[in-house]
Amino acid sequence: MADTLLLPAETCRAQIVSVLTAWGMDPATVRVTAEVMVETDLAGVDSHGISMLMDYDESRLKGRLNLQAKPRVVRESPVTALVDADAGLGHPASVMAMELAIAKAKAAGVGVVAVRNSHHFGAAGYYAEMAPKHGLLGLVTSATRTIGVVPTRAAVPVLGTNPIAFAAPAARNRPFRLDMATSTVAANKVRVYGLAGKPLPAGWVLDGKGSPITDGNAGWDIIKNQPEGGLTPVGGTPEMASHKGYGLGMMAHILGGVLSGASFSPIRVRTQRPQDPDNIGHFFMALDPTAFREEGEFEADMDEAIDVLHQTRPADPALPVLVAGDPEAASRERRLREGIPISPSLAEQLRGVCARAGVPCLLP
Repeated sequence: MADTLLLPAETCRAQIVSVLTAWGMDPATVRVTAEVMVETDLAGVDSHGISMLMDYDESRLKGRLNLQAKPRVVRESPVTALVDADAGLGHPASVMAMELAIAKAKAAGVGVVAVRNSHHFGAAGYYAEMAPKHGLLGLVTSATRTIGVVPTRAAVPVLGTNPIAFAAPAARNRPFRLDMATSTVAANKVRVYGLAGKPLPAGWVLDGKGSPITDGNAGWDIIKNQPEGGLTPVGGTPEMASHKGYGLGMMAHILGGVLSGASFSPIRVRTQRPQDPDNIGHFFMALDPTAFREEGEFEADMDEAIDVLHQTRPADPALPVLVAGDPEAASRERRLREGIPISPSLAEQLRGVCARAGVPCLLP
């Protein structure tokens, strides 16, 4: 869109830092949260970066977000741990959890850390990709707060978008990075389409009768407010939502929510007051390939596998074959050079967040 702003990454970071600081958050917590949010926007995941400030502001104003949260380990073994996020934003607790999983994997071959009592943590892929930087494989799943996904044959939503992310190191190539919702699309991406005035692809959102919704704002309204309809599970269609995608979403919730003792959204909302914390759960695993193979062998085979995919003859010569992680890497290079796109509608809402926080808005 012609009116879309392109905001430099450092300006985006400074805006997030100024808002979170004005809310009274600890400087270390602010730094980690801003880092995750900016890197998410750079990767092209617009639904989970600076656009989430409005959602966090809403949680803050309702009193359900602990702005002075201090994540802590409450249960631990040589290869596992449970972290309580203290009802704070999920980013700091999640970085802490994955760093702990990485340390355990370096010492014992595997590290598994669950988080409870958390809020939204941004993009799962950020945390999974922390592991390859240490030569490890990373797996991340999470429960979610929003109930937006319609199970197979259902008329009403029950599950969240419950993401799964996986990353693995290579030698010559960039790490393999898979980051996906277990719905056809992340709920906040529907909001981003609405903010940008873009039509939704048919099959992302259904109404209570199973008919596709293509208006972004109407789709977001269904996800947020309506008793019927919602997102389809991954692999679903307007005619028949995928029961396998629905099962994949449940798997993500079992690891991310049930294992840690976090809440299951359909149960929580029956009794939750507006000021109650979300109590979202997350799951982090790091795995050392040298527990199975000689050092360097795994990465060498990863290079061969990635090379085969990249060298596959494309259907369209102008569109080379992609490997998971390629779009995010390309987006990061482009946005570092050109800036992070901010739609006019998003800019207006960000100005409101800044005004309520009492800080200058850095948008031009």
